[in-house]
Amino acid sequence: MDLDALAAARRSEWERLDELSRARRLRGGEVDELVSRYRSASADLADIKTSAGRTSLGDYVSTILVRARLRLTGSGADARSALPRFFLAQLPAALYRLRWTTLAVALGFFLAGSLMAIWAIRDPQVLAAIGSKADLNYYADHQFVDYYRENPAAVFAGTVWTNNAWIAVQCVLFGITGIWPLYVVMSNAMGVGTAAAVMIATGHGDVFWQFIVPHGMLELTSVFVAAAAGLHVFWAWVAPGRRPRGEALAAAGRSLVTVAVGLVFSLALSGAVEGFVTPQQWHWAVKIALGAAALALFLTYMLVVGGRAARAGETGDLAESEAGTPRLVAG
Repeated sequence: MDLDALAAARRSEWERLDELSRARRLRGGEVDELVSRYRSASADLADIKTSAGRTSLGDYVSTILVRARLRLTGSGADARSALPRFFLAQLPAALYRLRWTTLAVALGFFLAGSLMAIWAIRDPQVLAAIGSKADLNYYADHQFVDYYRENPAAVFAGTVWTNNAWIAVQCVLFGITGIWPLYVVMSNAMGVGTAAAVMIATGHGDVFWQFIVPHGMLELTSVFVAAAAGLHVFWAWVAPGRRPRGEALAAAGRSLVTVAVGLVFSLALSGAVEGFVTPQQWHWAVKIALGAAALALFLTYMLVVGGRAARAGETGDLAESEAGTPRLVAG
């Protein structure tokens, strides 16, 4: 093919296509012309590549076609339009899907933690294995409360936020193992149960509840949600249903990574409660009321907003236009 001859014959048509693709507004006839010239230029580009491979002329025509294609199909949604859908539809719908698994994880946590605490309180040998009597008394009298008060509130809030957010993200990302989310939940249950046993056995049970409950309500709920998300990823791998395993796993991963992003915000709120409310010398009822309000805000978002989004057809996954068509079907 003589590329110079093709360029001389077609250049005016390509320039017209470029002009149409750059136009601010197009009338009906101009849209039809744009489509027609787009198809013709696509055929020209195919001929150029077939006969000569990659050339400067082919790159020129390809650039014009890209601009025309964007004009025909439109560009992707920008962040300003994507953020409202993420926070009002995708994220709450993904959280709503996890509600029953979250409840099951929470029940398992409280059962394991309660059994650990009861066992340690009733068996002196267990408490002795944790530490000497002097060590336990020092922990109850000083260390437990000092943990919340020894650092500036902002620094402490930021530290617990980043630590808990990293744990939540791990639960989701490593959820496919089926083990890591359970390990995180059970290790936290053992830790809380052990701390409760020591505080109660040394006569400081009231201090334990006053310092754990305000922030713990939302913090632990966020961890339960993260573990539930990880288990859903695992289950999508084990039992993909009618979809191919890779497709089911990809869909679960996309929607539940959404949860991990959302939990960063809920854990930021619980970190603020832990840093700015828990250490205060306020009446215990005030601190617990503030913690309960934070939890109520999260549950309203998860169950009310999420339920509305789920009933509207949201799953928490990306739209097909964002994720790509998972499977091509003929006919």
